[in-house]
Amino acid sequence: MLVAHRIRLDPNNVQATYFSRAAGVARFAYNWALDAWTKQYAACKSDPALPKPSEAALRRQLNAIKREQFPWMLEVTKNAPQMAIMQLGRAFENFFARRAGFPAFRRKGRDNRFSLSNDQYRMQDKRIRVPKLGWVRMCEALRFAGRIVSASISRVAGHWYASITVDTLEHCPPPAENHGAVGVDLGITALATLSTGEKVTGPKALRSLLDRVRRLSRNLSRKVKGSRNRAKARMKLARLHERIANIRRDSLHQLSTSIARCFHTIGIEDLNVKGMMANSRLARASADMGFYELRRQLEYKSAWRGGQVVVADRWFASSRLCSCCGYKHEALDLGTRQWTCPGCKTQHDRDINAAINLENMAVSSTASACGGEGAGLEREHKVKPAPVKQESNGKACSA
Repeated sequence: MLVAHRIRLDPNNVQATYFSRAAGVARFAYNWALDAWTKQYAACKSDPALPKPSEAALRRQLNAIKREQFPWMLEVTKNAPQMAIMQLGRAFENFFARRAGFPAFRRKGRDNRFSLSNDQYRMQDKRIRVPKLGWVRMCEALRFAGRIVSASISRVAGHWYASITVDTLEHCPPPAENHGAVGVDLGITALATLSTGEKVTGPKALRSLLDRVRRLSRNLSRKVKGSRNRAKARMKLARLHERIANIRRDSLHQLSTSIARCFHTIGIEDLNVKGMMANSRLARASADMGFYELRRQLEYKSAWRGGQVVVADRWFASSRLCSCCGYKHEALDLGTRQWTCPGCKTQHDRDINAAINLENMAVSSTASACGGEGAGLEREHKVKPAPVKQESNGKACSA
């Protein structure tokens, strides 16, 4: 199991300058290889006798000419250009497999990063040793134990980070406590509503700091382009956006870890996030929540602990179905947060009812996939009672 740990670095001025040079070399090599790949691919289409381009061939070509044409590349580690071309090869593999679009050129100021292979650096406590540079201080030690695979050093808002990939095959997290199945309904007012009745309000980091974002944006727009004051204002705005992203990321990690630790089966809806972002009234609030990131974290963290995430169909009417009798309320609009079922007269909280329906969907899907109600998860794992703080009468149905 591969896990990446992102650690902030504390370089001095000489080390930060080396990082900038290495990132520039990696960016140049990537763009050079992309241009050469495009030209060679067009040439081999017109003349089939010519060999098709590959990342291995491009790495050999760059090694043959860099001492004469690009001697400044020798000032940094050889991993910077070589790993960049290997990343381009993986980008083309994803493009030809239709998993991603055509690779784009890297841009200065946005793509400031370079990678290291596992035999080119070492780690000791709160230090990392970079080739041709020496030991660089880190703000914390590596939390994961296992075989270190690779490292990537990048700059975000003026800060340098090391993303270290570790193979933790022998150090997997403990299995889920298995309090049964749970449904997770995502929303804007409450980030997540669980079928247990618990509601988790998101931090809404962008909304809370929006006034400061607007003030710094106005301050940036009034600065002369190319001036030092503009660079300072740009850095202030970038660091504020970094803080917003960190607040959002931290809250999503805490929520996803809590759910994956407690529940073995998780039912979640397939939201049309792209359509929500096209709505001018919902776009900013939707982006501030991070729906897709929460789903991504739930999927891999649940897999770590031996659980699974069951995704409902996009057209599954989780909010309109009565979780007690199955009646479908066709006329239920988005603004109605409480409604009474015409069939069984049960009063529903819209979000809790949707979460219960997602839980029922996840349980039925798991039972059918395992060969019936008596097989699979219900048979292998005894369900623990939910904690008191998660118990709710949201499932109670009135006669």
